[in-house]
Amino acid sequence: MSLEGHARLVVQGEPEAPGAFGRGCALLLEGVEAERSLNRAAKRLGMAYSKAWRLVNEAEDQVGFKLIDRDGARGSTLTPEGRRALAGYRTLQAEIDELVSRRLPELLC
Repeated sequence: MSLEGHARLVVQGEPEAPGAFGRGCALLLEGVEAERSLNRAAKRLGMAYSKAWRLVNEAEDQVGFKLIDRDGARGSTLTPEGRRALAGYRTLQAEIDELVSRRLPELLC
């Protein structure tokens, strides 16, 4: 039997506070980068705009900086900090995935 393991990275400034920078927020940020719109990014993910807005706001509260710049009808763009946070998140998640894939057979099989 072949086993697979998965781990999800969640970044929080205050563990008891609502929200976090996690997979959902990362997907939204990727969507904003591609679509130049939080609304279109949310639709692409099948998510209500109000939920997307809440996820980003709560993540911004947790990390302590703005992830996206909102310009009303003109759309949204990632801030430089948002781009750096997304790149860092993706790098860490890839390293975690590699570690889990490598260590799982050693530890459980």
